[in-house]
Amino acid sequence: MSITELLKSLQDQRTLKNVYLILGQADYLQQRIKSSLKQLVPDEEQTMNFASYDMDTVPLAVALDDAMAAPFFGERRVVCIDNPQFLTGETKKQKVTHDVDSLQKYLESPMPSTILTFFAPYEKLDGRKKVVKQLKKIATTIDLGQFNERDTRQFVQSRLKSDGYTLEEVALNELIQRTDADLTLMMSELPKLELFSLPDKAIKLAAVQGLVTQTLTQNVFDLVNKVLAKDTAGAVTLYRELLQAKEEPLKINAILQGQFRLLIQTKVLAKQGYSQGKLASILKVHPYRIKLALQSQRRFQLTDLNRAYLGLFRVEQQMKSTPLDPEMLFSLFMTQFAGQFVRV
Repeated sequence: MSITELLKSLQDQRTLKNVYLILGQADYLQQRIKSSLKQLVPDEEQTMNFASYDMDTVPLAVALDDAMAAPFFGERRVVCIDNPQFLTGETKKQKVTHDVDSLQKYLESPMPSTILTFFAPYEKLDGRKKVVKQLKKIATTIDLGQFNERDTRQFVQSRLKSDGYTLEEVALNELIQRTDADLTLMMSELPKLELFSLPDKAIKLAAVQGLVTQTLTQNVFDLVNKVLAKDTAGAVTLYRELLQAKEEPLKINAILQGQFRLLIQTKVLAKQGYSQGKLASILKVHPYRIKLALQSQRRFQLTDLNRAYLGLFRVEQQMKSTPLDPEMLFSLFMTQFAGQFVRV
């Protein structure tokens, strides 16, 4: 089932299921689903018939006791379970003990009047576990990790259309670029864009450029492009602006290294025939970042990308071991790198 189909089913309530499994880390979509689930319970009943339990702090048995109880003067009970790490293969020590056997027994015969929903912000579950096999057999699963750039565009356009707004294509492209296609960030920007665009309700490129601040990752991506273009003055100026914006030098350098590492990995794997979707899955990176990396890596040699990555690694070492000014260290790196750099 897709996210759109799920939201529609929760609205008309004719195709409701007793158990849902929500996979992935799309915070906005998770909260949208949880809000829709809560609306299944009348406002006056929500205190008694709606509950959300965080498995990092609450035992599973508490949530199951609630799920097995009959609705209190109502038609249904909705129980949400957050962070069910016991469904994964992670070995991180948990603060509470969970009775997973009881969950398996519950799944054999779910309470008809309860909608039990698991919000699992993980890429995948441990399919070897009996409880996971049983859950996948019983539950209706929605994988938010499959929500790609095209889905994001359609979702934002649909939301604006329902609000009576239009968003020109170049403005949407700019919004995606400035937010790294992060749906949660994009949706958080819409209210001020809508307010600014009254009364004609047409959101233009200028509005996005003036109101939406680029993420640090996107600023660093612009910095990577200046490095690759041998634009020493432009790269140093942008680096200085990031420092003036109170960004930590080590954090900037770490994201820079990450971007070059991604370019290297993308270049190597793309030569082996991997598609954009497969790269995103293997590297565990948002498909939009893979798209940008694929566009950039084609123009440069692997040896030059490696040299940049190693140069930034040396900058990190010097930042940690010497009192030298970070801007000066970056300027020296840029001067050396630009002098050695060769375009394809």
